[in-house]
Order: sequence, then structure tokens, then C-alpha cells
Amino acid sequence: MTILQRLAYAALLLIAVLVLNFSMMNLAPGDVADTIAASMGGADAEVMAQIRAEYGLDQPFLVQLANYIGRVLTFDLGYSYFYNQPVTKLIFERLPATLLLVITAQLLALIVGVLLGVFSARHPNGIANYFVTLLALFGYAAPVFWTGILLLIAFSLKIPLFPVGGMIDVTVEDNFFAKAVDIAHHMVLPVITLGSIFLALYSRLCRASMLEVLGSDYIRTAKAKGLTQREITLKHALKNALPPVVTLAGLQFSAVISGAVLVETVFSWPGLGQLALTSILARDTPTILGILFFSALVVVVGNLLTDMVLRAIDPRVRGRA
Repeated sequence: MTILQRLAYAALLLIAVLVLNFSMMNLAPGDVADTIAASMGGADAEVMAQIRAEYGLDQPFLVQLANYIGRVLTFDLGYSYFYNQPVTKLIFERLPATLLLVITAQLLALIVGVLLGVFSARHPNGIANYFVTLLALFGYAAPVFWTGILLLIAFSLKIPLFPVGGMIDVTVEDNFFAKAVDIAHHMVLPVITLGSIFLALYSRLCRASMLEVLGSDYIRTAKAKGLTQREITLKHALKNALPPVVTLAGLQFSAVISGAVLVETVFSWPGLGQLALTSILARDTPTILGILFFSALVVVVGNLLTDMVLRAIDPRVRGRA
């Protein structure tokens, strides 16, 4: 399948997501008019009808859907009635904080998980193997918000090593280095919380993949040639064991984004997750739809990038194109 075909499928998928999200929000009780009326302290039927007519809510569903898709295609995600700002502006204001948290947690989980998996595979009967197994069981079983609350209590309240919440201290000095250090200090607990479950998945999958590769004929041939264990692991085994881990990392990117909603809520991280929660509580439909669409866009782009990385590291995938 060519790149153009994949892009076409991605575009169709995004349109399907738009239709599904808009349909689900219209099936939910209440609408924007109810939200505006509640903020006004109430309104009679005539005022409610005027509000619905002003925002096009009195039109048939298909007309509303067509108008919404047309606006999205022009990069107009609507207007937030709760924040009194364009939804696109709100998303791009919160996006850097969420991307910083999500990408850092994903990279940390991927790197540490691969290292633990490789070390465990090289010592299948050692203590490292049992440690990785226990880590995987705990990380996968523990809910992300529960892990976050435990870390918050332990290292923010009982042992005050890290900030309780937020992204940056307002009293920090106004220079790049000081702000970067302060943001990194605030990121420690959220990144560990968000990355814990994925670290467990990557370590177990890498271990299983490495064990399978290390039992292959070409690995035995490499050993017979007198290559060192380090050369065999890094140059031969790891490269062939990575594709399943990279595939899982790409597929799990959507789960990382959804997990960020809970993590940002626990740690008061000013990202898209906290914006989504506030918008849901305020019944701010345009903002919710905008965040859902943008999240789907990030997942689709992430899957495309994963496919490109797989093509780069695995010749077998390139051969099937």
C-alpha cells in the first residue's frame, strides 16, 4: 500500500470519527442552548428558540452535520461558550503541555522497557527476570489514577520531594534554564504515573520477542563465528526483536492520550486532559468535539509514523509494500 493510499484511508477514518462524535453528542441529552441558558440563570421557551436558531440548532441533523464537517475542513472547530474563545485556540494553548507529558512518558516507557526486556531475556533464570515479571503484573494491573494518587501522597505530601500539582511555579525566575528545570521537576510524578503501565507492556513484549530471536538459527550461527554476546544482542537480536515493540507502542499511543486525562486531573497538569474534563462538566459541546477530533488526528498520525518507523527498521515490512 502506497503512502497516498494510506493518507486517503486516514482521511476517510477522520471523517468517520467526525460523523460518529457529532452523532453521539447529538444523542446526549441537552445542547448548547441549555448550557447558555443555565449560565444566564434560566430562559423561557422563546429565548431558548432564539438561541437555537442563532447557533443553527433548529436545523435538521444532516444539515448540522454537513455544516460542522465543512467548518472542520476549513480548520474551524467552533467556538467555546464556556471559555468564550475559539476551540482551536484553546486546543493549541493546551497542546504543548499534553504533548510534553505524553511523549516524555512514552519515550521513557519504551526505552526503559526495552532495556529491561533485553536484560531479562539475557538472564531468563535470574533475579532480573522475576523483577520484570512482577513489574509487568503490577504496572498492568494498577489503575493509572490509583498509581498517581499513591505517588502524590508519598512524594508530595509525606516526603515532599516533588510539587503537588501544576506545571510550573509562578515564583520561578524568568529565564529559560530555571523554567526548564522547574517544569522537569513538576513532570517527574506525572511521567512515572503515565508511563508505568506501558513500561510493563513493553518490557514483557521485548523479553518474549528477544527470547524467540535468541533461539533462532542465525543467532546460533553468530555464536559459532565467535561474536561476543554484546555484538549478538545489539547487532542481530535486538534489531529483529524491536518491530513488535514498536508496533505496540504505536497502537498504544491512543491509550497514552486517554490516560493523560486521568493523570492531568490528578496532578492538575494544564493540558488537553484537564480541558476535556472541565468541558464535559460544563457541557461545552464544541470544545468536547474539538478535543475528540484532535485526539483522533493525533492517533492517526501516530499510526502512520509507526508504520514508517517499521518500514525503516524491518526490511520484511518494506518487502510487503
